[in-house]
Amino acid sequence: MTEQQGTARPIVEATDVHKWFQRNEVLRGVSLQVQRGEVVVIIGPSGSGKTTFLRCLNHLEKIQSGSILIDGESIGYRTVDGRLKEDNEASIAKIRAEIGMVFQRFNLFPHMTAMQNVMEAPIHVRGVEKDEAEARARDLLAKVGLGHKLESFPAQLSGGQQQRVAIARALAMHPKLMLFDEATSALDPELVGEVLKVMQQLAEEGMTMVVVTHEMGFARNVAHRAVFMDGGVIVEEGPPAEVFEHPQHERTKTFLGMVQH
Repeated sequence: MTEQQGTARPIVEATDVHKWFQRNEVLRGVSLQVQRGEVVVIIGPSGSGKTTFLRCLNHLEKIQSGSILIDGESIGYRTVDGRLKEDNEASIAKIRAEIGMVFQRFNLFPHMTAMQNVMEAPIHVRGVEKDEAEARARDLLAKVGLGHKLESFPAQLSGGQQQRVAIARALAMHPKLMLFDEATSALDPELVGEVLKVMQQLAEEGMTMVVVTHEMGFARNVAHRAVFMDGGVIVEEGPPAEVFEHPQHERTKTFLGMVQH
């Protein structure tokens, strides 16, 4: 991280976030800051709250208490008379448009080509002219190694290619922040590398990223910070070398002992 990152306002500022599904408290007071240009990887066992927390960051899941600020703006809620009040859809959509998200499943429009998938949101959400959207889509698909697949439909692409289209689609909105929710876990093993390569390239270019992943090599080599979650709380966080080589908590040691070969 640069000195500037240490002093600038965080892109993500989550404070004491709580989330329940019925009676099950999935997030039990999660606080996390992410600085501009930082890559934070969240690891932990299934059911630890990683994906739920990520989805709360762009208000795909509603929180019950706490606060989430994206570049200084509250997403999803305003505080009125000391209580959280849900914000209007227009305000939520405005902030969400600044956040790119890549899911485990690719969620591409099956009836649209790769290029049309990437052009769709800039035209309809940002009001970008078609020619400009098309030029950017070409550039982004070339960037993710798919310049030769502009006219292909999702069904004609491998899983890894579809996920790279999904990354290009998220980047088309010029996001301040990219969220990756286990972006490689639905892929065949031989296709994982091509997606991780694109993610690593984005990290090297300074994109702010929060990544939920089981890919420990990526976490160790690309992230500025590793966060270990279990039971709905952050158990441990720090530079990846520290967390992976010298974990402080028994739960972290046990988890890493199971996933590192």
